Formats: sequence, structure tokens, C-alpha cells
Amino acid sequence: MSDKFKMSQMRFDELTAELEFMQTVREKEVAEQIKEARSFGDLSENSEYDEAKTEQGKLYSKIAEVKKVLENAEIIERSGRAGMVSLGSKVTVCDVASGDEDIYEIVGSQEASPVQMRISDESPMGRALIDKKKGATVTVQAPNGDFKLKILAVEN
Repeated sequence: MSDKFKMSQMRFDELTAELEFMQTVREKEVAEQIKEARSFGDLSENSEYDEAKTEQGKLYSKIAEVKKVLENAEIIERSGRAGMVSLGSKVTVCDVASGDEDIYEIVGSQEASPVQMRISDESPMGRALIDKKKGATVTVQAPNGDFKLKILAVEN
């Protein structure tokens, strides 16, 4: 897997805002919790202090994770070649076996959400669909077995 995190400009902006919030508002809240817990006395038997320190550790870990993602972000642009499936495309597919139709959006791994029908270009289905065009039938190699999809429409 590459060291880059593919995402839209919108997702990049969301992560930037989240980082700003964690480094300002949330960090002050946790510092206040620690300060308040210290005032309760003996730290060796102070569960509030332990919880606040644990929360601080989680916060710093999350800040480091978001910083790494932002530092290695690769902004994807909607476009691609006309009629070809690419990052940012909305693809209407039909399951060849069942006839069920679905519309998926191909996104970077940081934005994937199968519940919202947003699949990563690195997923088995995403890899099978990328660079194909309307009318093509693709075989998706999934953990539960292979299945075929026919591409009914591509919107870039």
C-alpha cells in the first residue's frame, strides 16, 4: 500500500478542522480535567486523574494520526477520462447473477463508507471498476467468492 492517503479536498478540509479543534478546544478541556482531578488529592488512588491522563493519551494519539494523514494526503480531483470509472466517479452497476442495481461512488480510502455506498479505489470492487467504462462486465474477487457486475452508467 502506498504512503499517500487519497481523499477529496472536502475530506482534507474536514480533517484540518478536526485537527484544529483537537489541538485547541479539546486539548484545553482535557488539561482542565487533569487540573481538576489533581485537586482531589492523592494521585495514587485517584481514578479521575487516571481517566483524564488516559483521555489525554488518546487525544495525543489521535492528533498524531490525523497529522500523519494530512501530511501524506493526496487530493483527488473528479474527472478522469470521459466515460471511464475513476476516483470521484458515480457508477451504476447491476449484479449479473441477481439483477440487483446499485450506485456507488469511488473514493479514496479515507472517505470509504460502504453504508453510504462510497467504496475505496483500493477495495476489491473499486479495483475491478477503475478504468472500465459503461457496458463493461467486471469480475470482483471478494473474500466470499467472485461475482460479476455490469456497468450501466458512469458519471464523472
